[in-house]
This record gives sequence, C-alpha cells and structure tokens, in this order.
Amino acid sequence: MRNAFRMIVGLIGFCWIVTLATPAAAEEAKVPEAQRVENWTGKTVLVFTPHPDDDTFGCGGIMAILAKNDNKVIVVLYTNGNKGSRDLEMTRERMARIRKAEEEAACAVLGIPKENIIWLGYDDGDLEYADPQRLRGQVAKLIKQYRPDAVFSVDPGAPYTRWIKTDHRMAAFITKDAFIAAEWHLYYPQHWLVDHLEPYRVPVAYYYYSVEPNYTVDISDVVDKKLEAATKYVSQFPPSVDKYTPEMSEQTSRAMIQFGRQRSKEDDKYVEKFRREASP
Repeated sequence: MRNAFRMIVGLIGFCWIVTLATPAAAEEAKVPEAQRVENWTGKTVLVFTPHPDDDTFGCGGIMAILAKNDNKVIVVLYTNGNKGSRDLEMTRERMARIRKAEEEAACAVLGIPKENIIWLGYDDGDLEYADPQRLRGQVAKLIKQYRPDAVFSVDPGAPYTRWIKTDHRMAAFITKDAFIAAEWHLYYPQHWLVDHLEPYRVPVAYYYYSVEPNYTVDISDVVDKKLEAATKYVSQFPPSVDKYTPEMSEQTSRAMIQFGRQRSKEDDKYVEKFRREASP
C-alpha cells in the first residue's frame, strides 16, 4: 500500500497540490450566497479540459454539484489522450478509444451524460502545434453556441501552466483568448454571417490548477463521487499504464482515494479552490 501511495503522489499529486496551494493566494472573492456557483440551478456551464482527466481532478466536485442541481454542464476536451501509455503493444487509435470510454465513465459518475461531452480531437501532446487561430475560433464558436453562465478552465496565469506542460499551457491560453474572440464579432465574422451566432461575453470564469485561488467550494457532499470518478481513468495508472488492463487494481484505487481525500481536506471539510475572474 505504501508503494502504491507513493506512485499516486508522483502521478497525480501535482494536480491536487496546485489546486489547493495558497502561498500567494488572493483575498477570497466576496460573492453573495445566492450568486455562488455551487448554489446555481438551471444554468449552463462550459468546462474546458486539456486531457481526459483534468476536468475530474481539477473541478470534478463542482461538476458533480452543478449536475446535481439541474445545471447543464458541457465538457470540452482539447485532446484525445492518445499517447499516455508505456505499453509497447498499444496503438494511438486504441488508446484514444480507451481514454474516451474512461472520460464517459467518469462523467457518468459525476452526473454528466456522454451527450454533453465534446471532443475537439487533437493529438495528445501536440496541442501547441495546432493552428492557434483555427483553434481559438473553434472555442469561440462553442462559447457563442452555448452562451455559458460560467466557464471552468486551467488557470492561464499559473507558472505551472506557463512553463511545464504544453497541452495545459495551450489549452489555458486559447480558452482565455477565445473569451475576447467570442465577444467581438469581427474576430470571426463567419460565425455571425454564416452560422448566425451573436457575440457573447463570458460573465465569469473559474480557473482550476491555480496557485492564486480566491474562491473555495465545499465539496464534502460529493467528494466520494469525485474520487470514484478519478478511479475510472484506469489507463493512466500502474499497472495499466505499463501493460494495459481494463481493471484498476484494488491497491491503486485505495491509494488514489486516500491521497485525494488528504489533498482535498481543509479543516473539517473537503474543498476545491479556483481563481474566480468576473467580467468587468
């Protein structure tokens, strides 16, 4: 169990750590209770995620809360996760199918149907080499189509995002840039002239994987769902990452849940933290 625990720390630890780290945290955002995102009902929320799993690790708790409260949660995945395997018999095509099934299974646990999952389909690790203007246009178009009350995305301001992981960095910057492109119709005039989509300003963004969080959500009621959803990403963890097997070992599952609880615990509750940024 100790070795499995260390393995989980190495593989997913940073995702939880940066979400909760607060050495330079901004002052907690003062939001009236009725306007707090965890109290919303009947709203539409877009969640942008670099890979199949970042959404669950970064904001799976609030996703479950929003779904439970009858909000429409749309998950947009930039990449198909088709390279994350050390199994020499694995192919990219098979890996993409596996990751797709895992994402759908995780979202189902959180209460989000597969019909609400959008795959942009870029190759794992290659997002930064995609045409940025085309990519930004795809995201801006989705924003205009769904007109979300809030967007969740990787924090484009975190050092981790800027310098460490290429897909995270590109996804964060493109999502943020698409806010501007969605607001001003002349960035992509075809969206209005051909698709009849009006410009739209994103009212508020919640950035996960942030080192400067200013918004805390109590996920105690749904933490078990978040951790169960995390265990659906079987292919990302040993032994499956080395030699694929469709079942996660009991040892790995227990270690993931134990570590996830430890990293999410704050005082007597479990939390997720975000950097909240409202439109002026």
